[in-house]
Amino acid sequence: MNKNGLTIGILTGGGDVPGLNPAIRAVTLRALREGYNVLGIKSGWKGVISIDRSKPKDEQPFCIPLKEVTVNKIGRTGGTFLHSSRTKATKVALKDIPDHLVGAYSDEYNDLTEEAVANLKYMGIDYLIPIGGDDTLSYAVRLHNEGIKVIGIPKTMDGDVPGTEYCIGFSTCITRTIELTHELRTCAGSHERFLVLEVFGRNAGFSALLPTIGGAADRCVIPEYSINPEQLTALMVEDRINNPSNYAVVLVSEGATFDGQDIVYANAEVDAFGHKKLGGIGEQIGKELKRYSPKFNRGKEINIINQKLGYLVRSGQPDALDSIIPTTYANMALDLIKRGESGHMVCIKNGKFDYVSIEAVKKDAKGESIKKVNVAKYYDTNRYRPKYQDIIGDPMMYLTTDLTR
Repeated sequence: MNKNGLTIGILTGGGDVPGLNPAIRAVTLRALREGYNVLGIKSGWKGVISIDRSKPKDEQPFCIPLKEVTVNKIGRTGGTFLHSSRTKATKVALKDIPDHLVGAYSDEYNDLTEEAVANLKYMGIDYLIPIGGDDTLSYAVRLHNEGIKVIGIPKTMDGDVPGTEYCIGFSTCITRTIELTHELRTCAGSHERFLVLEVFGRNAGFSALLPTIGGAADRCVIPEYSINPEQLTALMVEDRINNPSNYAVVLVSEGATFDGQDIVYANAEVDAFGHKKLGGIGEQIGKELKRYSPKFNRGKEINIINQKLGYLVRSGQPDALDSIIPTTYANMALDLIKRGESGHMVCIKNGKFDYVSIEAVKKDAKGESIKKVNVAKYYDTNRYRPKYQDIIGDPMMYLTTDLTR
């Protein structure tokens, strides 16, 4: 029974990662025990703008009351029980306007924030907990400025949400990458090839750098520094010669580039936030390695095994960190709500659980995250691999809250 008459809404936005369901579960269980109602909003910001105020509250397909029995088992699973979307509520294409609003908007792209605010108030949501990356949380900033009480929880497998040293999903991504790379080593060794693995990482190379630190690869290529393919080939040949099984491994972030080259896109389509789908740089690097290999391998060409790890690293159940930290973040959000706080994002800062202003989710002039690998400190630009020296006192997983590069 609701003791205080308040309702907490929760949603997940952007890409799915393991750890979202533990966060949803923890928010729900703690909130119910504190006397709140909990309303799950399905499909992220798409669900918020799709609420139809002409219908009763209990007939909203994008809203689901959350109970203990509803969420109790989902913490063991990956993905998001509430589903997700990449909807940008400030720029909704005319074709994507919810059915009940057709005719009310006529521009090619429309700002539906007025609808979002009215919908949240109609559903009686007193506090909103959005879980997402910088795209999702940047809209939470807008709602905060519109008077909606918001507590954000950072999520992204790339680890690049500013203001926090940890984002839900990152540890599982790194764990999966290391595991899958080691599985593929048997193929590379059997055929004495170069193993080129493309991983996620549009603007930040943490998801390639950290597995390499963990021994998954000989070299890594990150978006923050353009590489020379001939130089990379020379290093890979050296690694292959020094390996008794006669193979070498490189991890390539999807946003990486060659010297003088633009980012490689899978196609020209863009999502609501203007992001083109990346993909293909791993294959291009593989071709360049093969092309240059005779120069450094006594005239003999070295064949390539090229593999995109893709969604494999964001699927399945969460690892230990992505079971523990989401639960902790959820309880921190409830602590803030109980104190009457809003406009914050829970985080890890200086190795401790903390919170910052939701305004910490900033972007650069191109609309991209400003949190990137500190190349000067953590990346050897001559060897295309991590630096390991002088790290005493640095943050765990190199994911600093320092927004300088």
